[in-house]
Amino acid sequence: MSKQTRLTAGDAELTISPDNGCRIESLRIGGTELLRQGERYGCFPMVPWCGRTANGRFRNGATSHQLPLNAPPHAVHGTGRDTAWKTARAGEREAAFTYDLAEPWPYTGRVTQLFELTEDALTLTLGVETVDDSFPAQAGWHPWFLRNLGDGGADVRIDFTADWQEERGSDHLPTGRRIGPTPGPWDDCFGMPDGVDVTLTWPEQLELKVTSRAEWVVIYDEQKEAVCVEPQSGPPNGLNTHPRHVTPIDPLEITATFAWRRL
Repeated sequence: MSKQTRLTAGDAELTISPDNGCRIESLRIGGTELLRQGERYGCFPMVPWCGRTANGRFRNGATSHQLPLNAPPHAVHGTGRDTAWKTARAGEREAAFTYDLAEPWPYTGRVTQLFELTEDALTLTLGVETVDDSFPAQAGWHPWFLRNLGDGGADVRIDFTADWQEERGSDHLPTGRRIGPTPGPWDDCFGMPDGVDVTLTWPEQLELKVTSRAEWVVIYDEQKEAVCVEPQSGPPNGLNTHPRHVTPIDPLEITATFAWRRL
């Protein structure tokens, strides 16, 4: 059993597993679990890339790199979720963790994840920095919110307004064409230039808002048990199509907030 870090604020309880990809194993509000349970679920960080990277290949200038195909034919969701992180600090309501980038990622650097819990919100921050070579990177989160919270309640409703949807090809990658948002079910990336703003409502139980200054969100609701609202710094395959370079003087940072209220 891996060592866990627990944060509490009011009746909110957060459990983090640094050894299992520094993922949130549990988020409970008033004793009600919001996240799907299991070692692959909860809420994990996607870093140093988000979603699928086409055929596991990306370029940094003239240099081409091949990543392991952990979701053939693509490489998916980064290396952070498969890594044991080090605890930098842990208090009652706040904790910070780090890991150093290493193979199979071809560049050195450091990733930091910060958790800040209050009675009605959880704020997450991911940072990627380098002191050596510059490289393209992405960061974001992949929460698995329970479709149904139990107690006889209704299934969750997902509400959002996006400026566009990334058209999805048969290979599940964005084609590069932006289209108007389509009805679900979704495994799709949406653009929100004013910042991610998605509301999850479990009728007569709880409302949870996912917000971020980032302008990309993937929404996935094709599974029976859970729905995913994934704020991220770029679209799927963004290492190739929308590269954001981390340099010694310009680290990558993304913040997201889950804020809730009872209904």
